[in-house]
Amino acid sequence: MVTTKRKFGLLAAFGAVLALTPPYVATTASTASTASTGYGGTPLVWGACEGRGLDPRQQCATVDVPLDHSEPGPGGERIGIAVSRIPAEEPEARRGVLLMIAGGPGGGSLDEISGKGQRLPQEVRNAYDLVGFDPRGVGRSAPVSCGLDREDLATTRFWPWPAADGSVAGNMATARRTAAACDRNGGELIRHIGTADNARDLDLVRAALGERRLSAWGVSYGAYLGAVYRELFPHRTDRFVLDSNPDGTGSLSHGDFPRGMWAGFEGGVEDAFPEFAEWASRDGNPYRLAPTADGVRDLFLRLAGRLDREPLPWPGAAPAELNGNVLRQAMVYALYGPDDFPGLAELIRAAQRGETPPAPEQAPEPFLQNALAVALATFCNDGDWPRSSAVYQAAVDRSRAEHPLTAGMPRNATACAAWPSYPKPDPVRITDRGRSAVLLVQNERDPATPLAGARAVRAALGGRAVMVTVGSTGHEVYLAQGNACGDGAVTRYLTSGRRPARDMHCP
Repeated sequence: MVTTKRKFGLLAAFGAVLALTPPYVATTASTASTASTGYGGTPLVWGACEGRGLDPRQQCATVDVPLDHSEPGPGGERIGIAVSRIPAEEPEARRGVLLMIAGGPGGGSLDEISGKGQRLPQEVRNAYDLVGFDPRGVGRSAPVSCGLDREDLATTRFWPWPAADGSVAGNMATARRTAAACDRNGGELIRHIGTADNARDLDLVRAALGERRLSAWGVSYGAYLGAVYRELFPHRTDRFVLDSNPDGTGSLSHGDFPRGMWAGFEGGVEDAFPEFAEWASRDGNPYRLAPTADGVRDLFLRLAGRLDREPLPWPGAAPAELNGNVLRQAMVYALYGPDDFPGLAELIRAAQRGETPPAPEQAPEPFLQNALAVALATFCNDGDWPRSSAVYQAAVDRSRAEHPLTAGMPRNATACAAWPSYPKPDPVRITDRGRSAVLLVQNERDPATPLAGARAVRAALGGRAVMVTVGSTGHEVYLAQGNACGDGAVTRYLTSGRRPARDMHCP
Protein backbone atom coordinates (compact mmCIF):
# COMPACT_ATOMS: atom_id res chain seq x y z
CA MET A 1 0.00 0.00 0.00
CA VAL A 2 2.45 2.67 1.12
CA THR A 3 6.13 2.66 1.82
CA THR A 4 5.60 2.68 5.58
CA LYS A 5 2.95 -0.01 5.74
CA ARG A 6 2.75 -2.14 8.88
CA LYS A 7 1.49 -5.62 9.39
CA PHE A 8 -0.95 -5.91 12.25
CA GLY A 9 -0.43 -9.63 12.85
CA LEU A 10 -2.36 -12.72 11.89
CA LEU A 11 -5.48 -11.39 13.56
CA ALA A 12 -5.10 -7.97 11.99
CA ALA A 13 -8.24 -5.94 12.05
CA PHE A 14 -7.58 -4.93 8.47
CA GLY A 15 -8.58 -8.40 7.45
CA ALA A 16 -11.97 -7.61 8.91
CA VAL A 17 -12.32 -5.06 6.18
CA LEU A 18 -10.86 -6.36 2.97
CA ALA A 19 -11.99 -9.82 2.05
CA LEU A 20 -9.46 -10.15 -0.73
CA THR A 21 -6.53 -8.26 0.68
CA PRO A 22 -4.13 -9.68 3.27
CA PRO A 23 -3.76 -7.90 6.61
CA TYR A 24 -1.77 -4.83 5.74
CA VAL A 25 -2.62 -1.31 6.84
CA ALA A 26 -1.64 1.99 5.29
CA THR A 27 -0.12 4.29 7.88
CA THR A 28 0.45 7.40 5.82
CA ALA A 29 -1.76 9.25 3.41
CA SER A 30 -1.28 11.49 0.45
CA THR A 31 -3.35 14.47 -0.47
CA ALA A 32 -3.43 16.47 -3.62
CA SER A 33 -2.21 19.96 -2.92
CA THR A 34 -3.35 21.47 -6.18
CA ALA A 35 -6.44 22.17 -8.20
CA SER A 36 -8.56 19.38 -9.65
CA THR A 37 -10.04 18.95 -13.08
CA GLY A 38 -13.33 20.66 -13.60
CA TYR A 39 -16.24 19.39 -15.67
CA GLY A 40 -15.10 19.25 -19.25
CA GLY A 41 -11.57 18.03 -18.52
CA THR A 42 -9.48 20.98 -17.36
CA PRO A 43 -5.83 19.78 -17.40
CA LEU A 44 -4.44 18.50 -14.16
CA VAL A 45 -2.12 20.64 -12.10
CA TRP A 46 0.31 18.47 -10.15
CA GLY A 47 1.72 19.28 -6.75
CA ALA A 48 3.53 17.74 -3.81
CA CYS A 49 1.99 14.80 -1.93
CA GLU A 50 1.63 14.71 1.83
CA GLY A 51 2.88 11.67 3.68
CA ARG A 52 5.97 10.01 5.07
CA GLY A 53 8.49 7.93 3.18
CA LEU A 54 7.25 8.83 -0.29
CA ASP A 55 9.44 8.93 -3.34
CA PRO A 56 10.29 12.63 -3.86
CA ARG A 57 9.25 12.29 -7.49
CA GLN A 58 5.69 11.38 -6.57
CA GLN A 59 3.17 14.08 -7.45
CA CYS A 60 -0.52 14.31 -6.59
CA ALA A 61 -3.64 15.88 -8.05
CA THR A 62 -7.42 15.40 -7.91
CA VAL A 63 -9.81 14.47 -10.71
CA ASP A 64 -13.44 15.61 -10.43
CA VAL A 65 -15.99 12.91 -11.28
CA PRO A 66 -19.78 12.71 -10.98
CA LEU A 67 -21.03 11.33 -7.70
CA ASP A 68 -23.73 9.60 -9.75
CA HIS A 69 -22.58 8.53 -13.21
CA SER A 70 -26.20 8.48 -14.40
CA GLU A 71 -26.17 12.27 -13.88
CA PRO A 72 -22.80 13.25 -15.39
CA GLY A 73 -23.65 16.80 -16.44
CA PRO A 74 -22.24 19.99 -14.90
CA GLY A 75 -25.28 20.38 -12.64
CA GLY A 76 -24.78 17.10 -10.83
CA GLU A 77 -22.89 16.67 -7.55
CA ARG A 78 -19.23 15.85 -7.95
CA ILE A 79 -16.49 14.26 -5.85
CA GLY A 80 -12.70 14.25 -6.11
CA ILE A 81 -10.58 11.20 -6.94
CA ALA A 82 -7.03 11.52 -5.57
CA VAL A 83 -4.42 10.53 -8.16
CA SER A 84 -0.63 10.18 -7.95
CA ARG A 85 2.12 9.92 -10.56
CA ILE A 86 5.83 9.17 -10.87
CA PRO A 87 7.02 10.01 -14.41
CA ALA A 88 8.72 7.42 -16.61
CA GLU A 89 12.42 7.29 -15.81
CA GLU A 90 13.55 7.25 -19.43
CA PRO A 91 11.41 9.80 -21.32
CA GLU A 92 12.57 8.71 -24.78
CA ALA A 93 11.44 5.15 -24.00
CA ARG A 94 8.07 6.21 -22.51
CA ARG A 95 5.12 4.16 -23.73
CA GLY A 96 2.33 5.61 -21.58
CA VAL A 97 0.96 5.15 -18.06
CA LEU A 98 0.79 1.99 -15.96
CA LEU A 99 -2.14 2.26 -13.57
CA MET A 100 -1.69 0.29 -10.35
CA ILE A 101 -5.06 -0.98 -9.12
CA ALA A 102 -5.02 -2.15 -5.51
CA GLY A 103 -6.97 -4.98 -3.96
CA GLY A 104 -9.87 -4.73 -1.61
CA PRO A 105 -12.48 -3.51 -2.16
CA GLY A 106 -11.48 -0.72 0.17
CA GLY A 107 -7.79 -0.48 -0.71
CA GLY A 108 -6.02 2.30 -2.59
CA SER A 109 -2.83 2.56 -4.63
CA LEU A 110 -2.19 6.28 -4.13
CA ASP A 111 1.17 5.64 -2.49
CA GLU A 112 1.85 2.19 -3.93
CA ILE A 113 3.78 3.82 -6.74
CA SER A 114 6.38 4.86 -4.12
CA GLY A 115 6.34 1.39 -2.54
CA LYS A 116 5.75 -1.76 -4.55
CA GLY A 117 5.93 0.30 -7.75
CA GLN A 118 9.63 0.86 -7.12
CA ARG A 119 10.16 -2.91 -7.11
CA LEU A 120 9.09 -3.06 -10.74
CA PRO A 121 11.95 -3.91 -13.11
CA GLN A 122 13.86 -0.93 -14.39
CA GLU A 123 12.68 -1.45 -17.96
CA VAL A 124 9.07 -1.15 -16.80
CA ARG A 125 9.77 2.03 -14.82
CA ASN A 126 11.60 3.42 -17.84
CA ALA A 127 8.62 2.84 -20.12
CA TYR A 128 5.69 3.99 -17.98
CA ASP A 129 4.51 6.78 -15.77
CA LEU A 130 3.41 4.92 -12.64
CA VAL A 131 -0.05 6.11 -11.62
CA GLY A 132 -1.93 5.33 -8.42
CA PHE A 133 -5.29 6.41 -7.05
CA ASP A 134 -7.71 6.05 -4.15
CA PRO A 135 -11.06 4.74 -5.42
CA ARG A 136 -14.21 6.67 -4.59
CA GLY A 137 -14.94 6.63 -0.88
CA VAL A 138 -11.40 5.49 0.02
CA GLY A 139 -8.71 7.47 1.82
CA ARG A 140 -8.40 10.85 0.10
CA SER A 141 -11.20 10.33 -2.42
CA ALA A 142 -14.32 11.57 -0.59
CA PRO A 143 -13.96 9.05 2.26
CA VAL A 144 -17.08 7.43 3.69
CA SER A 145 -17.85 5.81 7.02
CA CYS A 146 -20.74 3.79 8.39
CA GLY A 147 -20.03 4.94 11.95
CA LEU A 148 -20.12 1.39 13.29
CA ASP A 149 -19.79 0.49 16.94
CA ARG A 150 -16.27 -0.66 17.71
CA GLU A 151 -17.42 -4.24 18.35
CA ASP A 152 -18.79 -4.43 14.81
CA LEU A 153 -15.33 -3.65 13.43
CA ALA A 154 -13.96 -6.94 14.78
CA THR A 155 -12.55 -9.44 12.33
CA THR A 156 -15.12 -12.12 13.00
CA ARG A 157 -18.02 -9.72 12.49
CA PHE A 158 -17.17 -8.67 8.95
CA TRP A 159 -16.01 -12.14 7.94
CA PRO A 160 -19.32 -13.96 8.47
CA TRP A 161 -18.26 -16.87 10.66
CA PRO A 162 -21.35 -18.65 11.96
CA ALA A 163 -21.83 -19.52 15.61
CA ALA A 164 -20.10 -22.55 17.08
CA ASP A 165 -23.22 -24.66 16.45
CA GLY A 166 -23.52 -23.38 12.86
CA SER A 167 -26.38 -20.99 13.50
CA VAL A 168 -26.57 -17.87 11.30
CA ALA A 169 -28.96 -15.98 13.60
CA GLY A 170 -26.18 -13.83 15.05
CA ASN A 171 -24.87 -13.03 11.57
CA MET A 172 -28.29 -11.89 10.44
CA ALA A 173 -28.56 -9.61 13.48
CA THR A 174 -25.13 -8.14 12.70
CA ALA A 175 -26.18 -7.70 9.07
CA ARG A 176 -29.26 -5.70 10.01
CA ARG A 177 -27.37 -3.53 12.48
CA THR A 178 -24.48 -2.85 10.09
CA ALA A 179 -26.63 -2.15 7.04
CA ALA A 180 -28.79 0.28 9.03
CA ALA A 181 -25.69 2.15 10.23
CA CYS A 182 -24.34 2.44 6.68
CA ASP A 183 -27.69 3.72 5.43
CA ARG A 184 -27.90 6.21 8.28
CA ASN A 185 -24.30 7.48 8.27
CA GLY A 186 -22.89 6.74 4.82
CA GLY A 187 -24.40 9.70 3.01
CA GLU A 188 -25.38 9.81 -0.65
CA LEU A 189 -22.04 8.43 -1.81
CA ILE A 190 -22.56 5.04 -0.14
CA ARG A 191 -25.30 4.43 -2.71
CA HIS A 192 -22.87 4.99 -5.59
CA ILE A 193 -19.86 2.89 -4.64
CA GLY A 194 -19.44 -0.11 -6.89
CA THR A 195 -17.12 -1.63 -9.45
CA ALA A 196 -18.77 -0.08 -12.49
CA ASP A 197 -18.63 3.34 -10.78
CA ASN A 198 -14.91 2.82 -10.14
CA ALA A 199 -14.32 1.82 -13.74
CA ARG A 200 -16.06 4.94 -15.04
CA ASP A 201 -14.01 7.05 -12.63
CA LEU A 202 -10.86 5.48 -14.08
CA ASP A 203 -11.81 6.46 -17.58
CA LEU A 204 -12.16 10.06 -16.44
CA VAL A 205 -8.75 9.74 -14.78
CA ARG A 206 -7.39 8.51 -18.13
CA ALA A 207 -8.86 11.51 -19.91
CA ALA A 208 -7.52 13.91 -17.27
CA LEU A 209 -4.06 12.42 -17.74
CA GLY A 210 -4.31 13.17 -21.45
CA GLU A 211 -3.84 9.50 -22.38
CA ARG A 212 -5.57 7.77 -25.28
CA ARG A 213 -5.17 4.38 -23.59
CA LEU A 214 -4.29 2.90 -20.20
CA SER A 215 -2.11 -0.03 -19.27
CA ALA A 216 -2.78 -1.51 -15.85
CA TRP A 217 -1.63 -3.97 -13.20
CA GLY A 218 -4.62 -4.95 -11.07
CA VAL A 219 -4.30 -7.28 -8.08
CA SER A 220 -7.09 -9.30 -6.43
CA TYR A 221 -10.23 -7.11 -6.42
CA GLY A 222 -8.12 -4.77 -8.58
CA ALA A 223 -7.94 -7.55 -11.18
CA TYR A 224 -11.73 -7.68 -11.28
CA LEU A 225 -11.94 -3.90 -11.54
CA GLY A 226 -9.43 -4.07 -14.39
CA ALA A 227 -11.55 -6.67 -16.17
CA VAL A 228 -14.66 -4.53 -15.80
CA TYR A 229 -12.84 -1.45 -17.12
CA ARG A 230 -11.64 -3.55 -20.06
CA GLU A 231 -15.23 -4.60 -20.74
CA LEU A 232 -16.70 -1.09 -20.57
CA PHE A 233 -13.86 0.71 -22.37
CA PRO A 234 -12.14 -1.81 -24.65
CA HIS A 235 -10.93 0.90 -27.03
CA ARG A 236 -9.23 2.72 -24.11
CA THR A 237 -7.15 -0.22 -22.87
CA ASP A 238 -3.62 -1.17 -23.81
CA ARG A 239 -1.71 -3.85 -21.87
CA PHE A 240 -3.64 -5.24 -18.89
CA VAL A 241 -2.14 -7.57 -16.29
CA LEU A 242 -4.77 -9.15 -14.03
CA ASP A 243 -3.08 -10.72 -11.01
CA SER A 244 -4.76 -13.10 -8.52
CA ASN A 245 -8.17 -13.17 -10.11
CA PRO A 246 -11.41 -13.49 -8.16
CA ASP A 247 -14.24 -15.24 -9.92
CA GLY A 248 -15.65 -12.35 -11.94
CA THR A 249 -18.23 -14.65 -13.51
CA GLY A 250 -20.02 -15.72 -10.33
CA SER A 251 -19.58 -19.38 -11.30
CA LEU A 252 -18.32 -20.44 -7.86
CA SER A 253 -21.55 -19.25 -6.29
CA HIS A 254 -23.88 -19.91 -9.24
CA GLY A 255 -24.75 -16.27 -8.75
CA ASP A 256 -23.14 -12.90 -9.08
CA PHE A 257 -19.59 -11.65 -8.61
CA PRO A 258 -19.58 -10.63 -4.90
CA ARG A 259 -21.08 -13.91 -3.77
CA GLY A 260 -18.54 -15.70 -5.93
CA MET A 261 -15.72 -13.80 -4.23
CA TRP A 262 -16.84 -15.02 -0.82
CA ALA A 263 -17.59 -18.54 -2.01
CA GLY A 264 -14.07 -18.81 -3.37
CA PHE A 265 -12.64 -19.13 0.14
CA GLU A 266 -14.07 -22.64 0.40
CA GLY A 267 -11.89 -24.05 -2.36
CA GLY A 268 -9.03 -21.59 -1.89
CA VAL A 269 -8.40 -22.59 1.71
CA GLU A 270 -8.68 -26.28 0.82
CA ASP A 271 -6.12 -25.70 -1.96
CA ALA A 272 -3.62 -23.90 0.27
CA PHE A 273 -3.95 -25.59 3.66
CA PRO A 274 -2.12 -28.78 2.58
CA GLU A 275 1.01 -26.68 2.01
CA PHE A 276 0.86 -25.46 5.61
CA ALA A 277 0.13 -28.98 6.83
CA GLU A 278 3.06 -30.45 4.91
CA TRP A 279 5.37 -27.72 6.22
CA ALA A 280 4.16 -28.20 9.79
CA SER A 281 4.83 -31.95 9.64
CA ARG A 282 8.41 -31.85 8.32
CA ASP A 283 11.22 -33.49 10.23
CA GLY A 284 13.57 -30.86 11.60
CA ASN A 285 11.06 -28.01 11.40
CA PRO A 286 11.19 -26.23 14.78
CA TYR A 287 7.48 -25.43 14.34
CA ARG A 288 6.48 -29.04 13.68
CA LEU A 289 2.96 -29.79 14.92
CA ALA A 290 2.41 -33.44 13.96
CA PRO A 291 4.25 -36.28 12.20
CA THR A 292 2.04 -36.17 9.08
CA ALA A 293 0.13 -33.57 7.08
CA ASP A 294 -3.13 -35.40 7.82
CA GLY A 295 -2.22 -35.19 11.49
CA VAL A 296 -1.78 -31.41 11.25
CA ARG A 297 -5.22 -31.05 9.67
CA ASP A 298 -6.84 -33.24 12.33
CA LEU A 299 -5.07 -31.30 15.09
CA PHE A 300 -6.27 -27.98 13.70
CA LEU A 301 -9.88 -29.10 13.36
CA ARG A 302 -9.93 -30.59 16.86
CA LEU A 303 -8.39 -27.48 18.37
CA ALA A 304 -10.85 -25.17 16.59
CA GLY A 305 -13.70 -27.31 17.89
CA ARG A 306 -12.34 -27.20 21.43
CA LEU A 307 -12.01 -23.41 21.27
CA ASP A 308 -15.60 -23.21 20.02
CA ARG A 309 -16.65 -24.86 23.28
CA GLU A 310 -14.02 -23.38 25.60
CA PRO A 311 -12.61 -20.07 24.32
CA LEU A 312 -9.52 -18.64 25.97
CA PRO A 313 -9.51 -15.07 27.34
CA TRP A 314 -7.25 -12.83 25.26
CA PRO A 315 -6.89 -9.41 26.91
CA GLY A 316 -6.24 -6.59 24.46
CA ALA A 317 -7.32 -8.54 21.39
CA ALA A 318 -10.47 -7.85 19.36
CA PRO A 319 -12.49 -9.86 20.16
CA ALA A 320 -11.02 -10.36 23.62
CA GLU A 321 -10.97 -14.15 23.39
CA LEU A 322 -9.36 -16.83 21.29
CA ASN A 323 -12.27 -18.89 20.07
CA GLY A 324 -12.60 -21.34 17.20
CA ASN A 325 -13.50 -18.71 14.64
CA VAL A 326 -10.60 -16.46 15.64
CA LEU A 327 -8.28 -19.44 15.10
CA ARG A 328 -9.89 -20.17 11.74
CA GLN A 329 -9.49 -16.53 10.72
CA ALA A 330 -5.82 -16.64 11.72
CA MET A 331 -5.44 -19.73 9.54
CA VAL A 332 -6.95 -17.98 6.53
CA TYR A 333 -4.59 -15.03 6.97
CA ALA A 334 -1.55 -17.30 7.30
CA LEU A 335 -2.33 -18.96 3.98
CA TYR A 336 -1.90 -15.61 2.20
CA GLY A 337 1.84 -16.33 2.27
CA PRO A 338 4.18 -19.03 3.69
CA ASP A 339 6.09 -16.37 5.64
CA ASP A 340 3.13 -16.41 8.04
CA PHE A 341 3.18 -20.17 8.64
CA PRO A 342 5.39 -19.88 11.77
CA GLY A 343 3.00 -17.37 13.36
CA LEU A 344 0.06 -19.71 12.88
CA ALA A 345 2.03 -22.64 14.27
CA GLU A 346 2.95 -20.59 17.35
CA LEU A 347 -0.68 -19.63 17.89
CA ILE A 348 -1.75 -23.27 17.61
CA ARG A 349 0.90 -24.35 20.10
CA ALA A 350 -0.08 -21.66 22.58
CA ALA A 351 -3.76 -22.58 22.34
CA GLN A 352 -2.95 -26.24 22.89
CA ARG A 353 -1.32 -25.21 26.17
CA GLY A 354 -4.32 -23.09 27.12
CA GLU A 355 -2.35 -19.88 26.53
CA THR A 356 -2.49 -16.91 24.17
CA PRO A 357 0.36 -14.90 22.64
CA PRO A 358 0.60 -11.12 23.10
CA ALA A 359 -2.44 -9.41 21.63
CA PRO A 360 -1.86 -8.23 18.05
CA GLU A 361 -1.69 -4.50 17.38
CA GLN A 362 -5.00 -3.15 16.17
CA ALA A 363 -5.51 -1.01 13.10
CA PRO A 364 -6.59 2.61 13.66
CA GLU A 365 -10.35 2.93 13.99
CA PRO A 366 -10.75 5.69 11.35
CA PHE A 367 -9.03 3.45 8.81
CA LEU A 368 -11.27 0.53 9.73
CA GLN A 369 -14.44 2.60 9.52
CA ASN A 370 -13.48 3.87 6.07
CA ALA A 371 -12.28 0.63 4.52
CA LEU A 372 -15.12 -1.43 5.94
CA ALA A 373 -17.73 1.01 4.61
CA VAL A 374 -16.24 0.87 1.11
CA ALA A 375 -15.94 -2.92 1.18
CA LEU A 376 -19.55 -3.35 2.25
CA ALA A 377 -20.88 -0.83 -0.23
CA THR A 378 -19.02 -2.46 -3.11
CA PHE A 379 -20.08 -6.01 -2.25
CA CYS A 380 -23.67 -5.07 -1.56
CA ASN A 381 -24.21 -2.62 -4.43
CA ASP A 382 -22.54 -4.92 -6.95
CA GLY A 383 -24.72 -7.97 -6.32
CA ASP A 384 -28.14 -9.37 -5.56
CA TRP A 385 -28.14 -11.05 -2.16
CA PRO A 386 -30.73 -13.34 -0.55
CA ARG A 387 -32.66 -11.78 2.32
CA SER A 388 -33.87 -14.97 3.96
CA SER A 389 -31.97 -16.44 6.89
CA ALA A 390 -33.19 -19.89 5.82
CA VAL A 391 -31.29 -19.58 2.53
CA TYR A 392 -28.06 -18.79 4.35
CA GLN A 393 -28.61 -21.47 6.99
CA ALA A 394 -29.03 -24.16 4.36
CA ALA A 395 -25.93 -23.01 2.49
CA VAL A 396 -23.86 -22.83 5.68
CA ASP A 397 -24.97 -26.32 6.74
CA ARG A 398 -23.80 -27.77 3.41
CA SER A 399 -20.56 -25.81 3.47
CA ARG A 400 -19.68 -26.90 7.02
CA ALA A 401 -20.08 -30.53 6.01
CA GLU A 402 -18.09 -30.26 2.79
CA HIS A 403 -15.41 -27.72 3.81
CA PRO A 404 -14.79 -27.99 7.58
CA LEU A 405 -11.74 -25.71 7.53
CA THR A 406 -13.89 -22.69 6.67
CA ALA A 407 -16.86 -23.87 8.76
CA GLY A 408 -19.56 -22.31 6.56
CA MET A 409 -18.14 -18.77 6.54
CA PRO A 410 -17.97 -18.36 2.73
CA ARG A 411 -21.70 -19.03 2.31
CA ASN A 412 -22.99 -17.02 5.26
CA ALA A 413 -24.85 -13.73 5.53
CA THR A 414 -22.95 -10.46 5.37
CA ALA A 415 -24.45 -6.99 5.77
CA CYS A 416 -25.65 -7.40 2.19
CA ALA A 417 -28.44 -9.65 3.48
CA ALA A 418 -30.07 -6.51 4.93
CA TRP A 419 -28.63 -3.82 2.63
CA PRO A 420 -31.04 -1.06 1.58
CA SER A 421 -32.59 -1.44 -1.86
CA TYR A 422 -30.64 1.29 -3.60
CA PRO A 423 -31.00 1.54 -7.40
CA LYS A 424 -28.32 -0.61 -9.06
CA PRO A 425 -26.80 -0.43 -12.52
CA ASP A 426 -26.95 -3.51 -14.71
CA PRO A 427 -24.13 -5.91 -13.84
CA VAL A 428 -21.13 -5.98 -16.16
CA ARG A 429 -20.52 -9.38 -17.69
CA ILE A 430 -16.98 -10.46 -18.53
CA THR A 431 -16.95 -11.59 -22.17
CA ASP A 432 -14.61 -12.57 -24.99
CA ARG A 433 -15.42 -9.52 -27.07
CA GLY A 434 -12.69 -7.05 -28.05
CA ARG A 435 -9.01 -7.21 -28.89
CA SER A 436 -6.70 -9.70 -27.22
CA ALA A 437 -4.71 -7.67 -24.71
CA VAL A 438 -5.02 -9.35 -21.30
CA LEU A 439 -2.47 -11.40 -19.37
CA LEU A 440 -3.75 -13.23 -16.31
CA VAL A 441 -1.29 -14.48 -13.68
CA GLN A 442 -2.39 -16.82 -10.92
CA ASN A 443 -0.95 -18.92 -8.12
CA GLU A 444 -1.96 -22.56 -8.00
CA ARG A 445 -2.80 -22.39 -4.30
CA ASP A 446 -4.41 -19.07 -3.40
CA PRO A 447 -6.75 -19.02 -0.38
CA ALA A 448 -8.62 -15.87 -1.40
CA THR A 449 -8.79 -16.01 -5.20
CA PRO A 450 -8.54 -19.71 -5.99
CA LEU A 451 -7.36 -21.19 -9.25
CA ALA A 452 -10.85 -22.45 -10.05
CA GLY A 453 -12.20 -18.89 -10.08
CA ALA A 454 -9.32 -17.64 -12.21
CA ARG A 455 -9.99 -20.41 -14.69
CA ALA A 456 -13.62 -19.30 -14.90
CA VAL A 457 -12.44 -15.76 -15.71
CA ARG A 458 -9.99 -17.15 -18.27
CA ALA A 459 -12.78 -19.10 -19.95
CA ALA A 460 -15.06 -16.06 -20.03
CA LEU A 461 -12.33 -13.93 -21.67
CA GLY A 462 -11.71 -16.55 -24.33
CA GLY A 463 -9.29 -15.39 -27.00
CA ARG A 464 -8.82 -12.00 -25.33
CA ALA A 465 -6.51 -13.47 -22.70
CA VAL A 466 -3.61 -15.77 -21.94
CA MET A 467 -3.07 -17.14 -18.42
CA VAL A 468 0.21 -17.93 -16.66
CA THR A 469 -0.22 -20.22 -13.66
CA VAL A 470 2.58 -20.24 -11.09
CA GLY A 471 3.13 -23.26 -8.86
CA SER A 472 3.15 -21.22 -5.64
CA THR A 473 1.10 -20.87 -2.48
CA GLY A 474 -0.21 -17.46 -1.46
CA HIS A 475 -2.05 -14.41 -2.68
CA GLU A 476 -0.51 -12.14 -5.36
CA VAL A 477 1.87 -13.34 -8.05
CA TYR A 478 3.93 -10.72 -9.89
CA LEU A 479 7.06 -9.80 -7.91
CA ALA A 480 5.63 -11.55 -4.83
CA GLN A 481 6.64 -15.19 -5.28
CA GLY A 482 10.21 -14.97 -6.57
CA ASN A 483 9.18 -17.00 -9.62
CA ALA A 484 11.43 -15.93 -12.50
CA CYS A 485 9.24 -17.63 -15.10
CA GLY A 486 6.03 -15.88 -14.03
CA ASP A 487 7.68 -12.52 -13.35
CA GLY A 488 9.46 -12.66 -16.69
CA ALA A 489 6.22 -13.29 -18.57
CA VAL A 490 4.61 -10.20 -17.04
CA THR A 491 7.66 -7.97 -17.57
CA ARG A 492 7.99 -9.04 -21.22
CA TYR A 493 4.36 -8.28 -21.85
CA LEU A 494 4.47 -4.83 -20.25
CA THR A 495 7.68 -3.83 -22.04
CA SER A 496 7.30 -5.51 -25.43
CA GLY A 497 3.67 -6.54 -25.75
CA ARG A 498 4.71 -10.18 -26.22
CA ARG A 499 2.64 -12.70 -24.31
CA PRO A 500 3.07 -16.47 -24.22
CA ALA A 501 1.60 -18.07 -27.32
CA ARG A 502 -0.75 -20.09 -25.14
CA ASP A 503 -1.63 -20.63 -21.50
CA MET A 504 1.43 -21.81 -19.61
CA HIS A 505 2.50 -23.19 -16.24
CA CYS A 506 5.55 -21.96 -14.31
CA PRO A 507 6.78 -24.59 -11.82
